[in-house]
Amino acid sequence: MANTYTQIHIQAIWAVQNRDCLIGKEWKEELYKYITGIIQNKGHKMLQINGVEDHVHMFFGMRPKGALSDLMKIVKQESTNWINEKGVLRAKFSWQEGFGGFSYAKSQVPQ
Repeated sequence: MANTYTQIHIQAIWAVQNRDCLIGKEWKEELYKYITGIIQNKGHKMLQINGVEDHVHMFFGMRPKGALSDLMKIVKQESTNWINEKGVLRAKFSWQEGFGGFSYAKSQVPQ
């Protein structure tokens, strides 16, 4: 959209199915890079991504190109496929349904 300026900062959090501790230390950085690629390929800007064995947090600048729920569906579907295709787990991997999404003012970004 021409002449459009936005400052939309979003933190999204989502969990492994049943909050199982399945995200391995050996491959989590590669997973985060993959998710970052998804976000960037959709035109958004990853600011920070991290997590623990049972969930992921990402903080990103969102462009006004659709709904957060649609973006999260893509992130979760594509990262699930990546995990399962990599074969890093013995069982089939899936994310828990839903996510948390929170917006932040520009003044809150450094925190």
